[in-house]
Amino acid sequence: MIYLWTALLVAALPALAQQPRDAMHDMTNMPGMNHQNMTGTAMPGTAMPGTAMPDAAMPGTAMPDEAMDASGTGRNPASAPMNMLHLSARRWTFTLHGTAFVTDIQQTGPRAADKFTSMSWGMATADRSLAGGTISFRAMLSLDPLTITGRRYPELFQTGETAFGKPIVDGQHPHNFVMELGVAYTHPLGRHASLELYAAPVGDPAMGPVAYPHRVSAEEIPQAPITHHLIDSTHVSVDVVTAALTRGIWRIEASGFHAGEPGENRWNIARGAVDSWSARLSVAPSANWTAQVSAGRLAKPEVLEPGDQIRLSASATYNRPYRGGNWATSAIWGRVHKTGDGASLNGYLLESLARFHSRNVLSARMELADKDELFAVGPVRRIGAWTGGYTRDFDLPRGLALGLGANLTTYTMPSALYPFYGRHPVMALVFLRLRVRGASS
Repeated sequence: MIYLWTALLVAALPALAQQPRDAMHDMTNMPGMNHQNMTGTAMPGTAMPGTAMPDAAMPGTAMPDEAMDASGTGRNPASAPMNMLHLSARRWTFTLHGTAFVTDIQQTGPRAADKFTSMSWGMATADRSLAGGTISFRAMLSLDPLTITGRRYPELFQTGETAFGKPIVDGQHPHNFVMELGVAYTHPLGRHASLELYAAPVGDPAMGPVAYPHRVSAEEIPQAPITHHLIDSTHVSVDVVTAALTRGIWRIEASGFHAGEPGENRWNIARGAVDSWSARLSVAPSANWTAQVSAGRLAKPEVLEPGDQIRLSASATYNRPYRGGNWATSAIWGRVHKTGDGASLNGYLLESLARFHSRNVLSARMELADKDELFAVGPVRRIGAWTGGYTRDFDLPRGLALGLGANLTTYTMPSALYPFYGRHPVMALVFLRLRVRGASS
């Protein structure tokens, strides 16, 4: 059974991480060495989005924690590979990073569908020092509205949002063309603290873990988790404002935003009143760890559902670099309480990735998701999804990396669903992946 193989793979990944570290990584543990610079998360003269590197590198200041910003104010471990290109001009630092998957999806069972499609995103930032801090302009775009036809790609047991006025069931919606458009300003407060202000017509509020397109443990699995709408679906919200205070290894954040899910027109930028809130407490105790707990109340996020949603989330992500690769694992829990019908849904995700000999990647994802939208009426049903995959990397010129990969997902479900899905449905993906390749990738 594929889920047994996946569990064994996740259990075996720590052994792969015991490979000797290269000399460059060992130097990060020498007295006086700056881990942020040596791991590739921030080189002298550059700045990660939303961080205060130009000013933090000045005498008398210091980086307040060890973490690397992803979308919004979410953070991967600082030791995660830096898949981005850098360019400096005058006082500006520019970065470019992104990923595109071309996939062939094949499924089995009565509700199965097949499709040849593509998922993609690209992000550009422009940073410079300003008034003793750092200002960062960000834009993240996706060609999903063009390449994902029919307003969805097939994915068994996936639910959330709408297409052609009806709920999407057994499919995943495309992302909007504009996934993020915002500005962040970070100002150091002494040697060990900083204040960050973030505003975005489209952005990511302080809610949940880093979303799956940017999570270091998920970078070789193209499809969304079936727990997506329980753990990280707020990563594309509108009219987001966030304030974050970081001191040492701790960060506390609060956001206001409009919670309505994006409309079916994926090319426009929606607007809405700031009607929802969230708060997140995160910690980065070392360059290899990040963890968070968060809560929020979303005002009527779903078009076809009455009432609000109260969301809770907790997660931890670990990344360990070693010679020829890295091992990244995330454990995530999310809970959604719907005030309209009183339903409470939980999602659990364990996800792991191991890169070895530079060009080989094993991926695994295990999920349990409570689903109440598979049928028009009926009880909440708990679904298990078990994914395992492999990717082989090939270097291309001009800072690009090409990957050829495949993954396979099997499912567990209540026996009452056998007539609709079959006893052993399977989803298989074969894909080509193109990624911007940075200095440490």
